Amino acid sequence: MYRAMAFLGEPLADQTNATPFSPRCVKDLVEEGMFSLHRHLFTGLDLVFFDTTSIYFEGQGGQGIGQFGHSKDHRPDRKQMVVGAILDDDGRPICCEMWPGNTADVKTMLPVVARLRTRFGIGRFCIVADRGMISAETIKTLESPDCDISYILGAKIRRVKEVSEQVLQRAGRYKEVHPEGVRSKDPAPLKVKEVWVEGRRYIVCFNVRQARKDAAARQAIVEDLEERVRTNPKGLVGNRGYRKYLKIDKGSVSIEREKIEADSRFDGKWVLRTNMQFPAEQVALKYKELWQVEQVFRDVKSVLETRPIFHKRDETIRGHVFCSFLALVLRKELDRRLERAGLESEWADIKQDLKALQEMTVEENDKKLAIRTACLGVCGKVFRAVGVALPPTVREI
Repeated sequence: MYRAMAFLGEPLADQTNATPFSPRCVKDLVEEGMFSLHRHLFTGLDLVFFDTTSIYFEGQGGQGIGQFGHSKDHRPDRKQMVVGAILDDDGRPICCEMWPGNTADVKTMLPVVARLRTRFGIGRFCIVADRGMISAETIKTLESPDCDISYILGAKIRRVKEVSEQVLQRAGRYKEVHPEGVRSKDPAPLKVKEVWVEGRRYIVCFNVRQARKDAAARQAIVEDLEERVRTNPKGLVGNRGYRKYLKIDKGSVSIEREKIEADSRFDGKWVLRTNMQFPAEQVALKYKELWQVEQVFRDVKSVLETRPIFHKRDETIRGHVFCSFLALVLRKELDRRLERAGLESEWADIKQDLKALQEMTVEENDKKLAIRTACLGVCGKVFRAVGVALPPTVREI
């Protein structure tokens, strides 16, 4: 099975449109085939969500794909690979990308966008990505006259001066999208306002509930700082969380109230940069749907149990991860059909009831009979929802 798995990760003879970080492989043909299966005359990708994660290895991680890099699993001691996932506006997984573990996020987005167009024959689309994907070079390319790609990108509000010094300080009235609810199922409170800086469009988003949490967390740090400055000021120098509020002179450490006040401007806020003409509230809500990709990564690592990875060849590693992606595609399709049938049930219950469905073979009087166990729990409803008929309880083979 391991040898067969390697087939999915084998490089193709034709490497046209491969990214600089990884070859074009057999698994790409499978993804393109799945996309064409659902395609019709009006199929497009008006909106795609793109994000990355890291998956660490138990061993060396192949000949080249396993490298040391920024670990999102907080395992810098292990070699890893970077995995990117792309979903459409309906949450359907389109394809996955795999790169060596030392590949920086900011370098991946433009090659992936270029590949999307050629692989799936797409004209115009909008890409939604987190602030970790942004670099000055990326923005420059996306806004060049010969580029017609729409985007919604998270902005780095503390590191980019234009955002911290102009966008956040620009006066303007917020428009309420969701009020602060009282039930846990109510959507998170959200207010938005549009800000233009020299022809560049920003959307400032504000969550009043998160703002209170940010203020409370900062106040706890300040109170702790005041105590530590009196008792052990030298011990604060190496603490990054505390150091941003401190003024360190020769022989003295003091709290800078101006820095605390300046930091409060960011409470509960996040900023988007876009070239789309959608209303500000629609841009913000679309960006919030990026959580779907994060959920995909959680499912891959936990529910689908992609780790541990022990393989020694790059081809088998790519095949292993792609098998998890195929399992994810099946699960998302099952979720979609169950929702359409109005069936709400926990994934653990569905999995348990399906696993309990067995068929055994019995030989009696020169006859072979296949005997199916009873459908327990939601098992029968799942089969009806996906349009698959159950075999008879007893049938002759």
